[in-house]
Amino acid sequence: MEPNRIVSRENWIAARKALLAEEKEFTRARDALSEKRRQLPWVKVDKDYVFEGADGRETLADLFAGCSQLIVYHFMFGPDWQEGCPSCSYIADHFDGAIVHLNHRDVTLVVASRAPLEKLETYRKRMGWRFKWVSALDNDFNRDYHVSFDEDDMARGEVYYNYRTTTFPSGEAPGLSVFRKDESGAIFHTYSTYARGLDILAGAYNLLDLVPKGRDEADLSFTMEWLRRHDQYED
Repeated sequence: MEPNRIVSRENWIAARKALLAEEKEFTRARDALSEKRRQLPWVKVDKDYVFEGADGRETLADLFAGCSQLIVYHFMFGPDWQEGCPSCSYIADHFDGAIVHLNHRDVTLVVASRAPLEKLETYRKRMGWRFKWVSALDNDFNRDYHVSFDEDDMARGEVYYNYRTTTFPSGEAPGLSVFRKDESGAIFHTYSTYARGLDILAGAYNLLDLVPKGRDEADLSFTMEWLRRHDQYED
């Protein structure tokens, strides 16, 4: 890469302060957007979803595990796949360290996929992850939250994803959904995000944004072409 303009320390401080003013403006705008997100209306969840996990069959209510707030990451892992999606694996690498902190803020994080539990457990052990992963193979959960598509959808070449009708190359897509359980036990869907909305989960991306080369993806055929599962990088 070509070096940027080289200046004196005094000129660098002046340029850095100018950027800092923009960064602060961005931070305030992000805080305001986060508040709007928290003010979204909720939808009551009336369907009974039962998942298969390491502790047996569990309902959506069970997944809260004593907290009133639940984050579900929709991990791309189809029933006939032999291993999980590399991009979802990249994001999942960030979960374990955060979970203890989330629990102390009344939040449980769970990962859900349509692959059978045996495949999920085998892959989880291979990756060295500790987070809770449940199978949604026998329910409509991933379909209802628009991250799994049936054969008719794929045959038409159009699916409903990220709040619009679009094309998608796979029968599984990534996403994240948030739920709230009140004192009566009623469950509400409060938020879902997809595609670039998941960037915030990838701490490694946020670190790459700080360095001179950034994410360095402009010349790739697609943004995450460089990415590998963490046990598949070459030395």
